[in-house]
Amino acid sequence: MLIDTGFPGFDGRDAERIILAAKDAGIERLDYVLITHYHRDHVGGVVQLAQRIPIGQYLDHGANVEDSATAREGFAAYSKLWAGSNHRTLRPGNHISIGAVQLEVLASAGNVIGPTGPGKLASNPLCASESTPPEDPTENAQSVGILLTFAKFHFLDLGDLTKEKELALVCPHNPIPAVDLFLSSHHGLDVSNSRALVHAVHPTVAIMNNGPHKGGKPAAWEVIHDSPGLQDLWQLHYALDADKAHNTDEQKIANLNEGCKGNYLKASVEADGAFSVLNSRNHFSRTYKTNAGR
Repeated sequence: MLIDTGFPGFDGRDAERIILAAKDAGIERLDYVLITHYHRDHVGGVVQLAQRIPIGQYLDHGANVEDSATAREGFAAYSKLWAGSNHRTLRPGNHISIGAVQLEVLASAGNVIGPTGPGKLASNPLCASESTPPEDPTENAQSVGILLTFAKFHFLDLGDLTKEKELALVCPHNPIPAVDLFLSSHHGLDVSNSRALVHAVHPTVAIMNNGPHKGGKPAAWEVIHDSPGLQDLWQLHYALDADKAHNTDEQKIANLNEGCKGNYLKASVEADGAFSVLNSRNHFSRTYKTNAGR
């Protein structure tokens, strides 16, 4: 399964990076491509990707809801790919099995899973300190969010879900178990990554999928960095608009400058739930024990 496809254009740059990652993993076909929402940095590369590798099924939240040219164009190009082929609209509570890997849909199309989610029903005391966020009419709030489970390992990816839907998901009760790896919501923007969400799921490790000038906001960085039990925060790029105190150690940052080569962070999971993160820029890696039972 591939989640999101990057930007269009750039001579197929993002599609080619995905193909290289697939070759490295020994993959010649994608059983699933999951599009979290229809902003161009998430859906834009799908047409170029489909020209390079077979895709079995397309998964998404349903029709575009955002009245913007880029969202309309992104959805139109994407929907032509699966017209008459294998396509599934996801809803909270849906499950997908890929061998020993289980995915549960926690959010989709502006809806979130109820208290019968994958974790024990627990009151979330962090909700009381959260102010009411504004309503978000964009595609971000429609994002498909998933919990991936492999043995004792849990990975949380909520796409670009914003605070209104984050709080709906974890307040007043949090259905999400403690997670081993958390992908920062919305590239590390502070309109996402609410304390009531991040601290409630107790990530062992977080990866911030920011750009040099996209995401990586100090307020969101602090929420993630200060999460109880967090052992490491990794970043895809050095956040050039933040100070050094709001960037992680350079050895855990894949790209330090603008005009970078697109170095990647690679997470690998063992059968017992232990996992490691590798920085392709400098080959620095670290291994962690699973968060199970915490």
